[in-house]
Amino acid sequence: MMTKDELYMSRCLHLARIGEYYVAPNPMVGAVLVRKRSGKDEVVAEGWHQMYGGPHAEVNCINMAEAKGIDTYDDCTLYVSLEPCSHYGKTPPCAKLLIDKHIPRVVVGMTDPNPLVSGKGVSMLREAGIEVKVGVLEKECRELNKRFMSLQEKHRPYIILKWAQTEDGFIDTNRTEKEAGQQLVISNTTTKQLVHQMRAENMSIMVGTRTALLDNPRLQTTRWSGRNPIRIVTDRHHILPRTLRIFSDDSPTIVYDTDTEWKHILNDLHNRNIHSVLVEGGRQWLETIIGTGLWDEIHIEVAPISIGNGVKAPAVQLNTKETLMVGKNRLYTICKSE
Repeated sequence: MMTKDELYMSRCLHLARIGEYYVAPNPMVGAVLVRKRSGKDEVVAEGWHQMYGGPHAEVNCINMAEAKGIDTYDDCTLYVSLEPCSHYGKTPPCAKLLIDKHIPRVVVGMTDPNPLVSGKGVSMLREAGIEVKVGVLEKECRELNKRFMSLQEKHRPYIILKWAQTEDGFIDTNRTEKEAGQQLVISNTTTKQLVHQMRAENMSIMVGTRTALLDNPRLQTTRWSGRNPIRIVTDRHHILPRTLRIFSDDSPTIVYDTDTEWKHILNDLHNRNIHSVLVEGGRQWLETIIGTGLWDEIHIEVAPISIGNGVKAPAVQLNTKETLMVGKNRLYTICKSE
């Protein structure tokens, strides 16, 4: 059974996820303001980080409270899933706001790994005499922002590899450039929608040269709400014509045509503050990444069809975190153990 603090933190996590498709590269954060009256708790305001560059969860929560006419916080506890910021960025520090409002108690899901904050927000609150409790549902808070955590702690984006394959282990037929566009259909209508959801969840999407040439993908989010990811493609031999849809003006594209070594790409993406990459490349590029060990999740869709010959799927051990059935297709998720 959840404790009272865990219950309200759970609500913070639910609120935080509302901003999932719009706050990157910032973390998702939720906040709940609880007031004690006559020995009973009452949720008086809620807030979440809604959009990158916009007010943080704590600010939105306080704004809601004040819109309701609340002007004193002496009997309140503020719950927030991530440590309140302590520095001036695109917005003023949230820790200072909580101090100025004289909120007596703050419960924090986890400290912020960003070195600009990392414990400084909690210290500011405590030095101001505020009671601070840290680490409520910390595991869940870290999982919610695993992409942000990777950028801050591993100094690289969170990497998700994805492909669809036949029952007999092929991801495509043996196509030539003359057969470009004649892609083997493996996914069904619902799983295609789930792929677009994954695109919306990640800041960028990547393919290799062969996939860009043969499939001519647009790599946008059209079957799910949310922003289009930044497109990434390798072109070491400078053979990709700029007429391909991946170079359309409606979404940005990053091209790696000089140094296509995976570690270099990850370092460059970290410097660009891109916190996640969904890789939908072909076999060669996927196996190259798997071989480096620099990845976090693999998502595999298996359709109950056989073609007997073609491009083999990357060989991986299906020690899965979960297996789902979507229509007749099976979805596997492999999470790398650190």
